[in-house]
Amino acid sequence: MELKGCVALVTGASSGLGRAVAQAFGEVGSSVAVGYRAGREAADQTCAAIIAAGGRAAPIRLEQTDPASISSAVADTVKQFGRIDILVNNAAWSTDIPFADLEAMTPELWDRIQTTNLRGPFLLARACAPHMRAQRRGRIVNVSGASAFTASGSSLAQATAKAALVHLTRCLAVALAPDITVNCVAPGLMEGTGMGARVSPAGVEAARARTLLKRTTPMDDVTAQVLAFCRSDTVTGQTLLIDGGHAFH
Repeated sequence: MELKGCVALVTGASSGLGRAVAQAFGEVGSSVAVGYRAGREAADQTCAAIIAAGGRAAPIRLEQTDPASISSAVADTVKQFGRIDILVNNAAWSTDIPFADLEAMTPELWDRIQTTNLRGPFLLARACAPHMRAQRRGRIVNVSGASAFTASGSSLAQATAKAALVHLTRCLAVALAPDITVNCVAPGLMEGTGMGARVSPAGVEAARARTLLKRTTPMDDVTAQVLAFCRSDTVTGQTLLIDGGHAFH
């Protein structure tokens, strides 16, 4: 699919990987709905960078734990740009809880993580699907993580939600074929993101040492693969690990 002229909704696009993906779409001529939950100023900064580079962008308020907010965000995107061709489910939330500390993983925290990281992407895909089906084309890219494939990550709930997102990708690929492709990227530790900032320098060095390539995951690599999935007309239901070989080491 030619990305120039497309409309992309990127969730969690006010910073980190979401901002990098949103700006990359703007650079190739897509109009970008910059999804944000809080921090309108940061979303405006993402939009300003896209517009300064000659693209089109608008901030879209989105609380993905709220089905009504999801419906409104998709409707606002279509109202702003006239269509929606691409959804990137990047927004996520977690907190640091050791796997063994089951008492600390309360039902409330479990539900919040699962609702944000798994139900939210499903409801966003569900809300975008009628628009994409009506125009007989669409692309959905989910952002999982290396923790989907190893017993690691910020919490037990986060790792299981990311693993479920990989299978949701496969199931949505079946549900939305043949007009809409659904794929997934699974990055390792990315410096320059909110999650990366929570890891100590020693933790970053340890994560780097555990990979085959002895490096963390560059956001540029992940961004490039998101765009590659959107360009492809024959790839669906796939998840690509971009983790320096951590999951196989």
